[in-house]
Amino acid sequence: MSGFIAGLCVAILPLLAAGFWLGRRTARPESQGGLGTPVEHATFETLHTASLAAPPLRAGLTEETARKSARRLRSLLGTDALCLTDQKGVLAWDGVGGHHRAEIMERLAEPLESGRGEAFLLTCDTPDCPLRWAVIAPLTVDDRVHGALVACAPRESAVLVRAAGEVARWVSVQLELADLDQSRTRLIEAEIKALRAQISPHFIFNSLAVIASFVRTDPERARELLLEFADFTRYSFRRHGDFTTLADELHAIDHYLALVRARFGDRLSVTLQIAPEVLPVALPFLCLQPLVENAVKHGLEGRTDKCRISITAQDAGAEALVVIEDDGVGMDPVLLRRILAGEVSPSGGIGLSNVDDRLRQVYGDDYGLVIETAVGAGMKVTARLPKYQPGVHSAGRLTGA
Repeated sequence: MSGFIAGLCVAILPLLAAGFWLGRRTARPESQGGLGTPVEHATFETLHTASLAAPPLRAGLTEETARKSARRLRSLLGTDALCLTDQKGVLAWDGVGGHHRAEIMERLAEPLESGRGEAFLLTCDTPDCPLRWAVIAPLTVDDRVHGALVACAPRESAVLVRAAGEVARWVSVQLELADLDQSRTRLIEAEIKALRAQISPHFIFNSLAVIASFVRTDPERARELLLEFADFTRYSFRRHGDFTTLADELHAIDHYLALVRARFGDRLSVTLQIAPEVLPVALPFLCLQPLVENAVKHGLEGRTDKCRISITAQDAGAEALVVIEDDGVGMDPVLLRRILAGEVSPSGGIGLSNVDDRLRQVYGDDYGLVIETAVGAGMKVTARLPKYQPGVHSAGRLTGA
């Protein structure tokens, strides 16, 4: 978190410096639009332009994102032309003098290798071309050069060298944030794969065995259970989206419980109390089903009488409050803390620690699972889900931040 805050500070300082430079360059004695002094007005315009250039860059450095941000970046610097490159070529050119692309790429080799900026005179045989000078500022992420920002102007300018360098540093921070977003997405995808891999093979075997037992005695019941099994596995192994809705997750839980009831009959009693207004809330995929599976496992473990499980989802203002409670064997709180800390592996199925980790990664440390338990006292698991979180949208909707 401290590295993230430091990155934001690095992102903002160059903008303020560029805003001050732009204000000095465009200063006029009259007030502009009631925004204060010319310098203050220029700083506002700089920050506004930067805010428009940032979203495309947060998706990484590609031809599309470079094209969308190049015009804004050129406006920041006030140059006649600006281009963004990767290691292989020019991704986007904005302004005049596009015929200088080849010359600039020839001069990029050294800056891209060393990571140091360079300024040089342009050679041009086109009479009406205003470009005579260029500044190369490398774009680096984690000490690796990903490309360059190149500003072209009619004449040499030490101020432009400094300004291009500062804007390049700001662009680099945006690319670093994009890299962090992609790493977070890859981590979530890896954990979803791990969740799928941990879906209990015993549950799959037992479900198929129960279905098979009804084939001769009650074919219609066997058909219904087979459809429940197909729907549950289809949801669990779907390939699109890191997030789902509470309604879809509860629907998958209903399929799961139908298969469990077919096996255990009256030994399992489940009560659901769901507030309709929280059904559209988005949450990490396969987040609640493992909690219900854990409740079933510990609720039925070592007993022959009826197990009671309650699932509630309540509207709590800006949050949805989901509580899953069983009256089973419970757990030693000390052992539970060790499991959540990753010191001890769960005894089977999908662990509570995996769900707890994913909630904290998506929503922050304040949104981990709250678990109340003791040996012989059952277990109560509470999950708080913000109704809105940047970047958290169910499949089929916008998934970017």
